[in-house]
Amino acid sequence: MPTFSYEARGRDGSKQKGTITADNRQTALKMLQDRGMQPSRMVEKGGLFSMGGKASGKGNRRVKTVDLLVFTRQLSTIVSAGLPLLQGLDILAEQTEDPNFAAVIDSVAQEVEAGETFSDALRKFPKAYPDLYVSMVRAGEAGGDLDGVLMQLADYLEATEELKRRIKSAMTYPVVAFSMIILIAAGLIVFVVPQFEKIFSSFGRALPTPTMMLIQVSNALRTYTAWVIIIGLIVGIVAFIRIYGSTRSGRFNLDSLKLRLPVFGDLMRKVAIARFTRTLSTLTRSGVAILQALEIVERTAGNEVYAKAIREAADSVRNGETLADPLARAEVFPSMVTRMISVGEKTGALETMLMKIADFYDAEVRAKVDALTSLIEPILIGMMGLVVGSIVVALFLPILMLSSLVGT
Repeated sequence: MPTFSYEARGRDGSKQKGTITADNRQTALKMLQDRGMQPSRMVEKGGLFSMGGKASGKGNRRVKTVDLLVFTRQLSTIVSAGLPLLQGLDILAEQTEDPNFAAVIDSVAQEVEAGETFSDALRKFPKAYPDLYVSMVRAGEAGGDLDGVLMQLADYLEATEELKRRIKSAMTYPVVAFSMIILIAAGLIVFVVPQFEKIFSSFGRALPTPTMMLIQVSNALRTYTAWVIIIGLIVGIVAFIRIYGSTRSGRFNLDSLKLRLPVFGDLMRKVAIARFTRTLSTLTRSGVAILQALEIVERTAGNEVYAKAIREAADSVRNGETLADPLARAEVFPSMVTRMISVGEKTGALETMLMKIADFYDAEVRAKVDALTSLIEPILIGMMGLVVGSIVVALFLPILMLSSLVGT
């Protein structure tokens, strides 16, 4: 029989702590209430559940999107097959490989068993189940279509994860390649140039300017002070960006700058539009009210420029305007997007139109990523050739001019 640790208030309002043994959490709760206590926290020894609605220990960590996707799709299949929700949660808690997520699912099951709705139980674990997830589940419960909403959620999470993978693949290659260029150049300058410097010192004549500059850079990089300055600059820049980006105005300015970057800015713009339209379509299709959906979309926009535009659009909708007009005034959405949204509002098929826009921009992102991959590779190879070639030319220039440098 499990034992529960609890914190409660007695009839006189005093705080009390202790343990109680019962068949399950619901029975333990009733036993305390019969004693005139109001529990504020109850945790099964070795478990994670708290009456305050927060998980402790491992259950308070984030869950991978892939794990949440698998959970959602499997739960949708279980519910649509006619199995009770509580039984489905128990099955998924047993077969989930991540112990953190398994503990969260088990705690959600305990809460549902205690009489909470599924959406209210999920809300108590915000790091595992975001607002969008909880809101859609609540809409599915209200409309009696929980399995259908869960399937929509699974499709949404799958599309979102695929988009993340494509963006990550587009960014990883240039970062790795550029890092290799820097490491190769640093290795040549720090370890190879000093060997040539010893040879050049025996010439007894002035060296060409490029060679002298390369030697000076090599000497500087081989000092402790230079590396302290370089590392200090890097740390200072990163710290400044993090601190500045933690403010709303700073985050807006940095995100605005990202959108103006050559090549990558257009990609980020397409990603933001795809995310906005897909999220809003998924929410409205599942029955979430438009204003609540816009609030959730604003928090998940991923870019403060678009979050501001969505926030202002929500205010306009609240005042009786259509959605398309304030989005058009924001001047961050292409006219095609705002016109299609306007048509969707007029025809009563907004969620369908939004999904078509999302599919279009997902295809645009895929094409952009493929184009970037094809474009970046020759650019980086050219940069590597330029950097390494410049070092090699500077090193061998004195040798090529040996006849004029060595005294006769």
